[in-house]
Amino acid sequence: MKQLMSIALGGAMGAVLRFYLSNVLYHLLGRSFPYGTLGVNILGSFLMGFFYVLCIERSILSEDIRALLMVGIFGALTTFSTFSLESILLLEQGEYGKCVINLFLSVVLCLFAVWMGINVGRQV
Repeated sequence: MKQLMSIALGGAMGAVLRFYLSNVLYHLLGRSFPYGTLGVNILGSFLMGFFYVLCIERSILSEDIRALLMVGIFGALTTFSTFSLESILLLEQGEYGKCVINLFLSVVLCLFAVWMGINVGRQV
């Protein structure tokens, strides 16, 4: 039950963080491209990689903290379902170029961010 509470708390925190960070990016860069979703997916991917090292490889953090961070916060922070919806909407709006750019950048940059997070985590 403690682990479920950790996930629930982390999920609430991650959802609020996603809302805040997305809106900051949209305020700064506009809404002509899904910058907010892309930004939180890159950040969430980096953090997932970094904390993977601490939680799984090094077992520094407890299972409850791992659940709070990796399932709760990062699960709610990263927005793959929103990314998917926004990509479909770009297609429906005839914005094929923007859709391809969004797909490519989201996949490549998020994979790179996880890899960077793992490497940074292993250096700590």
